[in-house]
Amino acid sequence: MPKERKQLNKRRKTKATGNLTDERLKQRRARFKALDCELRRLFPNTAIALQHSSPWELLVAVILSAQCTDKKVNEVTQRLFKKYPTLEAYCVADPHEFERDIHQTGFYRNKTKHVLATACRIRDAFGGKVPCTMEALLTLPGVARKTANIILGTVCGVVEGIAVDTHVQRFAIRYDLTDYTDPVHIERDLMRVIPKRDWYTVTYRIIEYGRTIAPARRYDTSKDPLVALYPPAGKVFRVPRV
Repeated sequence: MPKERKQLNKRRKTKATGNLTDERLKQRRARFKALDCELRRLFPNTAIALQHSSPWELLVAVILSAQCTDKKVNEVTQRLFKKYPTLEAYCVADPHEFERDIHQTGFYRNKTKHVLATACRIRDAFGGKVPCTMEALLTLPGVARKTANIILGTVCGVVEGIAVDTHVQRFAIRYDLTDYTDPVHIERDLMRVIPKRDWYTVTYRIIEYGRTIAPARRYDTSKDPLVALYPPAGKVFRVPRV
């Protein structure tokens, strides 16, 4: 087998098994430190953009935000939270009417199913209060680690991981901070690269970067200060959807 083929197969095997060497991990940590320094300069004040007045409202908003912009979710929830002011209102809501209420957020049938079922589970299993543990949150319909991390960090002051949305997923792949494309494995890689003190806040800096500078399409990377720090990122835009 040619030498080049052997090297390629070795890299593929390393990527498939996630066998990250100490040297690559060191490089990724240094790269992230430089990138995050620039992110902090660009976006010194970032926070979750989803509007809410209670833990339950935040949970609803995060579920609705899947494959939808925060701006559109805020437009929908402004009306939704007035129409359904209590947890019980969701438990007794008519599914077909609720689908119409959230139609603009997309994937409205699944989102309706998840929101209404989650409301009933919180009422019946958790005394009407959004739970503050990863284990409990993951038992709620429609809640995966991204949503759980947002709730834990924003509502409970608990940091167990990193919320990997589409912006964070794309950022991690473009800047070679992970060997994977799926959110679960990306989160694990990022938790090794990023200091724990930054796990909660880094998501919002990256989201702002994706919204204002680096969209999921070709753009003028010569104006992107992060690409200047890591030029290979200028060749990667869209990432595989999982």
